[in-house]
Amino acid sequence: MGATKSSRSATAAGLLAIVLWSSMVGMIRLVTDSLGAIGGAAMIYSCCAVLLSVTVGWPKFKDFSRTYLVTGAVMFAAYEVCFALAIGLADTPRQAIEVGIVNYLWPSLTVVFAIVFAGQKASRLILPGIVLSVAGIAVVLGGDAGLDITGTLDNVRSNPLSYALAFAGALIWAGYCTVTKMFANGNNGITPFFTLTAVSFWCMYLLSDHEPMHLSFTAIAATVVAACAIGFGYALWNVGILRGNMTLLAAASYFTPVLSAAFSSLMLATALGLTFWVGTAVVCIGAILCWLATREPKAAVEVPEETSALDEQIFDEQPVDEPRLEESAVVRSLLGTRVECAVTIVSDHHSAPRVPVDARSGS
Repeated sequence: MGATKSSRSATAAGLLAIVLWSSMVGMIRLVTDSLGAIGGAAMIYSCCAVLLSVTVGWPKFKDFSRTYLVTGAVMFAAYEVCFALAIGLADTPRQAIEVGIVNYLWPSLTVVFAIVFAGQKASRLILPGIVLSVAGIAVVLGGDAGLDITGTLDNVRSNPLSYALAFAGALIWAGYCTVTKMFANGNNGITPFFTLTAVSFWCMYLLSDHEPMHLSFTAIAATVVAACAIGFGYALWNVGILRGNMTLLAAASYFTPVLSAAFSSLMLATALGLTFWVGTAVVCIGAILCWLATREPKAAVEVPEETSALDEQIFDEQPVDEPRLEESAVVRSLLGTRVECAVTIVSDHHSAPRVPVDARSGS
């Protein structure tokens, strides 16, 4: 009973992490409205780096492969810069929510990258998954008109930098997921990566026109809450992925766009029409299909028809950690979720689920 309660608590922690991450778009927008796109992001990621230093800690760099440490750090920082600036530079709150949905193309792109660069096998579901992901984005950007190519293009032309940053971020994160899966070797670089991101933002701030920061209680509170949402999100997911139900957590993570849009709509006081929600749901369905396309079939286990009493006794005495085996299988099939890329690379090697080496997929 104790183990069951522990597993449920860990699963609840993972679900809470997804909820916290879903608030990121709205939180970042609230901060950047007061502190500026670059300055606000610098404040958020600085606080987050400090928080992660306490909750997750710093790794031993000697355990890292040079490829992962350098390439992973640069790609992680580049993604976070694109993601935060895409939201901060949006002209309106609705546009900030839209670029957040555009950024969610990365799960489908991650699957494509895994197939092309890591030899990941996929079923025929991959094609409708990618098509639905792109179509859902087009519906979201089409406004009230829905799937309207002209309206979508006009919307993008109104602020090409913000939408371009969101799309570039999706590409970069898909690449980061591939690099992580191939070269991380169980190491967790999330704390130094966030620190590099904060340093990057401060360098950009010092080299820019020093956009004014209007410090207020609301701005400071939003900054702290945003940092806590990110930092505690990673810490809680770390618990969930090690001890919780990864099948449930993986499925729940693919509904992040819907949760993100809902939270952002409330925090930014922005009404979203039915067409927007339909497009967001289509994006989610496309991402789920891409995930299902890469899941490995369960291997059939042959059981001998006749087993001696002694063999049965020996078998019964062997400890079988079925949840741990299930976690490993699910983790291997997860090629997309943002959270998986960041924290399947947990630093606690002894408590982390062991994933068999697969030369085909680089895992």
